[in-house]
Amino acid sequence: MEFIATLFKVTLPNYLQRLPIPTSLMGITNMTGQDLLQLLPVVGTLSLLAYVTYQAFKPKPAPKDTKVNLRIQKESSKVVNMVDIEELGDKVSYCRCWRSKKFPICDGSHNKHNEETGDNVGPLVLKRKEPLSMPK
Repeated sequence: MEFIATLFKVTLPNYLQRLPIPTSLMGITNMTGQDLLQLLPVVGTLSLLAYVTYQAFKPKPAPKDTKVNLRIQKESSKVVNMVDIEELGDKVSYCRCWRSKKFPICDGSHNKHNEETGDNVGPLVLKRKEPLSMPK
């Protein structure tokens, strides 16, 4: 512990006092090669600290996969599916994650998508309150 105290209280202040720090921008042009070499460790350390701090706090890039529809009817300018309400039956589940191999019907692909991405998407489920009765 005494070594660290000596380093910060004596050695480092003495080292910094002896550094040939120019008083102006033009003073840099008057520095010798020896002076510049003495500044190299300090400039390198400060640059490394600035870089590490920047890397820690820089904004994260947006994910490359920002599109919702990755493969369904990509040749169309807009995907539209129409279903006659009479054909629905008692219950039907429609895909909302765009991963279903039976799109627009849900095949459960959202479970894998949710596991991989942490998302919580699920199907749109349409059901009748009462089953269709057969006409008499």
